[in-house]
Amino acid sequence: MKISEVAKSINIPISTIRYYEKIGIIPDEYIQRDQNNYRNYTPEIIHHLVVVKNSVAVGFSINDIHAMISKNGMSRYEQTHIIKEKISEIENVQKELEESKQGLYDILKLDITCEHGFGKYQ
Repeated sequence: MKISEVAKSINIPISTIRYYEKIGIIPDEYIQRDQNNYRNYTPEIIHHLVVVKNSVAVGFSINDIHAMISKNGMSRYEQTHIIKEKISEIENVQKELEESKQGLYDILKLDITCEHGFGKYQ
């Protein structure tokens, strides 16, 4: 697959793919060279980059991702631990958002109008 095909199929910029190659997020096993030394990507690159894209979307740093995909980066136990930590972080943020939402509902129950200034009763 050409880089443009990979980028289009998973909706990420070509520059991101090149950056991931440069820093080692894309291992050499997913890249083949043709006679003209052009890159061709194996079909497995799609799954790999979807995992990377999803990992970035949930808040993993590039360094975390690099360490997790590196053969010598992290043990399976360490990977599981870091994923569980991320789940815990997300659950904490969800709890904080729920509390914030409830606070807003509480403000609405006070029947505060903005016509006379926020926080003033009629």
